[in-house]
Amino acid sequence: MRPSSSSHDAIHSSSVEASGSGDAVKFRRSSKAGAETYTESISLNGYGEESAESVDSISLAKDGTHRRLKSRHIQLIGIGGTIGTALYVSIGNGLLNGGPGSLFMAFSICDLLIEESREYPIENKFNTDYRCSFILAVTISTAEMVTYLPISSPFIRFASRYMDEAIGFAAGWNFFVFEAILVPFEVTACNVVIHYWSDVVPAGGIIAIVIVLYALINVLTVEWYGETEFWAALGKVLLIVGLIIFTFIVMLGGNPLGDRFGFRYWNDPGAFAPLYYGGNLGYFLGFLQCLIQASFTIAGPDYVSMAAGEAENPRVVMPKAFKAVFYRLTAFFCLGSLCVGILVPYNDKELIAATTAGLPGAAASPYVVAMNRLRIRVLPDIVNAMVLASAFSAGNSYVYCASRSLYGLALEGKAPKILTRTTRRGVPIYCTIVVLCIALLAFLQVEANAATVLKWFINLVTASQLINYAVMCMTFIFWKRACDAQGFDRNTLPFKGWGQPYLAWYGFIGCTVMALVGGYTVFLPGQWSVPTFIFSYFMIGLFPILFIGWKLIKKTKWTPAVDVDLRGEVEEIEEYQATFVPSSSNDTYFEKVLGKIFG
Repeated sequence: MRPSSSSHDAIHSSSVEASGSGDAVKFRRSSKAGAETYTESISLNGYGEESAESVDSISLAKDGTHRRLKSRHIQLIGIGGTIGTALYVSIGNGLLNGGPGSLFMAFSICDLLIEESREYPIENKFNTDYRCSFILAVTISTAEMVTYLPISSPFIRFASRYMDEAIGFAAGWNFFVFEAILVPFEVTACNVVIHYWSDVVPAGGIIAIVIVLYALINVLTVEWYGETEFWAALGKVLLIVGLIIFTFIVMLGGNPLGDRFGFRYWNDPGAFAPLYYGGNLGYFLGFLQCLIQASFTIAGPDYVSMAAGEAENPRVVMPKAFKAVFYRLTAFFCLGSLCVGILVPYNDKELIAATTAGLPGAAASPYVVAMNRLRIRVLPDIVNAMVLASAFSAGNSYVYCASRSLYGLALEGKAPKILTRTTRRGVPIYCTIVVLCIALLAFLQVEANAATVLKWFINLVTASQLINYAVMCMTFIFWKRACDAQGFDRNTLPFKGWGQPYLAWYGFIGCTVMALVGGYTVFLPGQWSVPTFIFSYFMIGLFPILFIGWKLIKKTKWTPAVDVDLRGEVEEIEEYQATFVPSSSNDTYFEKVLGKIFG
């Protein structure tokens, strides 16, 4: 008789203890279900010699999360966590800074450059046809490691295992700060969007309501989070697809004015806008500013990775999710940036006024500006409502990712042990509460201008996100080095990335450079701003402090390639896969249809 889904949760949350050294290691696995306790010997030949100390680091605390997220959940979590107000509203800033040509090029460089395809096995065959760029480099590098070991907070814990515990500590806290700060950012955005219609409800009331809703969704169970995020993300997809179709129709004359404007604004006033200076230097700075904004806007692999520890059938689901999320986000961001440049000129007075004045909601959206210019009614309110759903959904994803990253730190002993506590439903309750407390920073808006608060948050997290991506790529470089040193055949993996390690080096160098130049404007004559400098480079300064501090306190060392633990929780994952029973057998017909479409 095959085990039930509850048995899977027990298997997933079992504790593992290791003893011994050399090539043979004994594991005692005690199931939470209490059915049995047994001892088995596992040969680690071919993976390097393991010391007792390195094997003990496999699990410092048991993982109490449950695998209940389905394939459709994982895919739309990756999309939902990425698509927020930036794609609909803040993208207008990029248009004003660099013009439509610079905006489209920046999003394309951050999302796609080269195309190549190969076949690799997913459980032994997996076809890839990716386009290479910074985000592609990160996606392919992360996918190979996460699909092999789909555990909670994977890339944070991999940095500790494959490089140095101090790197894992710094990367983990950097990612946590990044995700946690994005929660009040989206809460503030929700308040701004709602005030597009009315100022009757005070800012404090709206912020409190949003935070309470986040608490209810994330504290109940991961299934509630998965379903909520699925439908919210689906709304985002429909909105961006609808806006792309809207652009195509109106540019060909399907508007109340009958104006067939096409690519008019790429000629007048032009495709490129100078920034700060005239001539080629001004055009370059405009493009650079667009590139920095694209770095903040585009994401994806980190959100998919964070759900790996709670994904059903992860060796099958995760490779599909990485591939699908990358393709869809590439289409949405590249086409979205193109549409904005088609609809509105970079010198549009209404867009400049709305952006400068910090008007609420979608009033500063290039799409709404275009609708107003074309005398289209009703649609602006629909767009604003969908933007509100997008902001809420993005914030919901950030609560999830931030709490799981903190949980991963606690499992590795890099955060207080009390944070490893989970509810009976597998929710890391104390981690979630910590994140919700950080969300209270959104109340800063009650005393300050909303646009100012949003700018603080954006500057703080942009460099942090790029640091995350750089660490992911460097982790892969060390992972591949260990595989080569120990004779580990990567062709047997659920997913094997192409072009490695060159692609990982490309992503690492690109993300590092972008992080360093993110706040370049403060160094231009007459542009110095202490708050901008602090928020732009705070995380870049904090990361080495965290790394050096943990290294000195714990006296950690870089792990030699031959001693890297390449097994980790492999046996536990393979045992789960071998006994997996799809929960979809209990799904309704409608849920099965959704699974076919998005699975």
